[in-house]
Amino acid sequence: MFYTKTPMMNRVALVFLLFIIPSLSAFSQSEYAIPEDVRRIVFLGNSITYSGQYISYIESYFRLKHPEREIEWINVGLPSETVSGLSEDNHAGGAFLRPDLHERLDRVFEQLKPDLVFVNYGMNDGIYLPLDEVRFQKYKDGIDWLDAKISEIGAHAIFVTPPIFDPLKGAAYANVLDNYSDWLVSRRYTDEWKVLDIHWPMRKYLEDQRGLDSAFYLAKDGVHPGEVGHWLMAKEILLGLGESEVKDFADIHEAFASFANGESILSLIAMRQAILRDAWLRSTGHLRPGLNEGIPLDEAQEKAKEIAEQIKVLLKSN
Repeated sequence: MFYTKTPMMNRVALVFLLFIIPSLSAFSQSEYAIPEDVRRIVFLGNSITYSGQYISYIESYFRLKHPEREIEWINVGLPSETVSGLSEDNHAGGAFLRPDLHERLDRVFEQLKPDLVFVNYGMNDGIYLPLDEVRFQKYKDGIDWLDAKISEIGAHAIFVTPPIFDPLKGAAYANVLDNYSDWLVSRRYTDEWKVLDIHWPMRKYLEDQRGLDSAFYLAKDGVHPGEVGHWLMAKEILLGLGESEVKDFADIHEAFASFANGESILSLIAMRQAILRDAWLRSTGHLRPGLNEGIPLDEAQEKAKEIAEQIKVLLKSN
């Protein structure tokens, strides 16, 4: 069922959802531990994943808490991408259609062979138009297809609800992502999927801050969050991985304050992730023009090894 309420109904429903859903989400997101056999984690998503801040926060915090775990974290998010296969008629001024994950996924899985896949789609999948049953079904079909593909390779899957679209930039599209998020969360109960909800906690945070400062925003353009938004995303995912103490940290800097080399390790991990991201995107191929071309994969892996050794040294002195 779509949310198409009168303004008063919408306000009442939103208050209810903002209060109830994040609470349920936080409760159920504390139960998933990364299996001991996981050696390689891959993140799939659009430009928010490609930018990578939340992934570097997650890896850095996890490495600091669990220095004994040997896990490779790889970001292969692609700007503009959808899992629905949809694109606007005049996307990017007509320069190119939105890339479709269907075009590249087999190559990604064949080359990377992940043990665990994080999935974060939705922001682009409604192509910034009001809620529509056909477009919604395309998103559902894409997610179901992706779940089946992950199962085929014997990997674990964690689905992450889309970040919020700022209602001040368009209430209709904010409503689209509310619906997409609620449907994805429902798969926890209908299909026992691992689903981590970042959408409603981000929505509640935005509403709370706007109550104090009407000019506050998480994403200047309504889509791409800054440092605070990426920390909120990382925080909810870390909570879902069992790192319950992160609920008390106000920002990324407070989260790393208790570790002697926390900020230095974060900087190195962010650098390593970016090098490998660009190299893997070059190696696996894609149809998104305008990205920086990565260096050849073998060169990137050598650079990544050098950075990894620096990280190990810093971890030992914590």
